[in-house]
Amino acid sequence: MNSNQSSVMDLPVLSLALAYVFVLVLLVIFRSRGIRRERQILIATTRMTIQLTVMGYILMYVFQNPSWWLTLIMLLIMLGFAIFNAQKRVKLPLSRPLRRLMGLSMLCGYLCTALIFLLLVLRIRPWFNPQYCIPVSGMIIGNAMTGISLGANKLCNGMKEQRPKIENSLMLGASPAAAAKEIVNDAFDSAILPTMNNMLTMGIVSLPGMMTGQILSGTFPLTAIKYQIGIMLAILGCTAITVVLFVTLGYKTFFTSGAALKLEETV
Repeated sequence: MNSNQSSVMDLPVLSLALAYVFVLVLLVIFRSRGIRRERQILIATTRMTIQLTVMGYILMYVFQNPSWWLTLIMLLIMLGFAIFNAQKRVKLPLSRPLRRLMGLSMLCGYLCTALIFLLLVLRIRPWFNPQYCIPVSGMIIGNAMTGISLGANKLCNGMKEQRPKIENSLMLGASPAAAAKEIVNDAFDSAILPTMNNMLTMGIVSLPGMMTGQILSGTFPLTAIKYQIGIMLAILGCTAITVVLFVTLGYKTFFTSGAALKLEETV
């Protein structure tokens, strides 16, 4: 940490309260347009405030009492909520095998990325150092959650909408892998594209949250930039591993052991 950390400008609660004027602006816009979203906006704002406040107190305790089991509990909770929310974001019903696969894919994607990035790139010692492990893991898991939900939506929609095309391919002798290849590739591409677009504009259009936070805390900008580059590469890697595991194994759940499409109500 930089020695300038003690000079970080505090944000009084009353000053922070003024920022909620932007919520009022959004409510007025929705109301004037006749869009009934007031309840969702208020719920989202309230949940965000409560969740971040509670997390702040939890992190204060974890940082002051570092231990491997506290860090592990935090990571498991983060992964659990991420898997739950990723499944909720899928518009079509998910079969039990797809739900299990989504959880397994996120777990494998995170573990592979964490082993390389946290232990070999950042070289965190000890490995459970919560100051680095928890916030970095949160960013990686959060982006993987978004990616796999996008991939799952695209995969499920594709398998449903292109069902006649897949059946024709199967009748012509194509394997399930060949018949579903285009859908699988589209699902993977859709899941990765937001991360790629974010990387294209980063540093020119936007300054990422982690980098901004480090600069505000007094960290030398070039040091913050190096951390941000590493984080973005880790996010890209975790999202790619998570999604490719899900889509390349997930399409198989739509087929029977005899290489035929399952009936829609049994998928």
